[in-house]
Amino acid sequence: MDLNSRGFFNYLLLPLSGLFYCLVKLRCLAYRFGLLKTHQFDKPVIVVGNITLGGSGKTPIVIALAKHLEQLGKKVGVVSRGYGGQHKTGSLLVEKNTQAIESGDEPLLIATETNARVMVNKNRAKAVEHLIKRHAVDVIISDDGLQHYAMDRNIEISIVNGKTRFGNGFLLPAGPLRETISRLKSVDFIINNGGFHAGEVTSTLVAKKFINLATGITKPLNYFKGQTCHGVAGIGHPQHFFDMLNTLDIKTHAHSFRDHYLYKPDDLVFGDDFPIIMTAKDCVKCRPFATENMWYLQVQAELSEDFLTKLDNKL
Repeated sequence: MDLNSRGFFNYLLLPLSGLFYCLVKLRCLAYRFGLLKTHQFDKPVIVVGNITLGGSGKTPIVIALAKHLEQLGKKVGVVSRGYGGQHKTGSLLVEKNTQAIESGDEPLLIATETNARVMVNKNRAKAVEHLIKRHAVDVIISDDGLQHYAMDRNIEISIVNGKTRFGNGFLLPAGPLRETISRLKSVDFIINNGGFHAGEVTSTLVAKKFINLATGITKPLNYFKGQTCHGVAGIGHPQHFFDMLNTLDIKTHAHSFRDHYLYKPDDLVFGDDFPIIMTAKDCVKCRPFATENMWYLQVQAELSEDFLTKLDNKL
């Protein structure tokens, strides 16, 4: 289907988007007037979410925020619904040895990259309650959940993909929007991930080093320069990762998988001995069958000191 035909199809879906808009507004009003319950907590909750479907780069920013708060001496909790994991009922404390098939890849990545207590529960409000009661956390970050109004929050951060932004500007299903763009007027911060826009906090994803999945050996960013490698990415926008490899002068054979894809060993058999480089999100799912030929690129979301100071002042 070409771009013109896709655009025409989106316009055909606009009546459904109108219905979706009405349902969103009715739900918001139900929470505003107390018809649906919002759970409040005695510890601050920071929501890191977005108004579009996937691919905005929330998780690296959650990790950066968790590390920042840990450096301030705070005991950090993170809640997630565990998308892609098989855990269905109750709360699951995600630890470094938890299997991604159970928790989902993003909660496991956060647990691996930080010292935060990571709790998965389809009901985020329950996950927050359990973190406070069972683990005495000082502050909670919700990975996604901007629309989870059953969970009260002290700070709202909306992430905007700096390259794709709001797509065609339509609500689901005709477009990518979960809520109207006017929703951004009510959040505390808008973080532009990978771009620049007036009034938004700029965040840049910076490559740091290569880490071997099997041995843990680290190598500098110029280690694969000029070499032919396989690039593997099962994320919202795989091309962003392949572009990063290309900027490091790596001759990349790109292999895209759907977001949250659960890898099998055969998926990474390419019939040659070229190194395989993947994202950290892919890495946590491939460790059980890792070989010394598999590497991941460690990246870090960089946030300005000005933004972090303003965030701290709101807590």
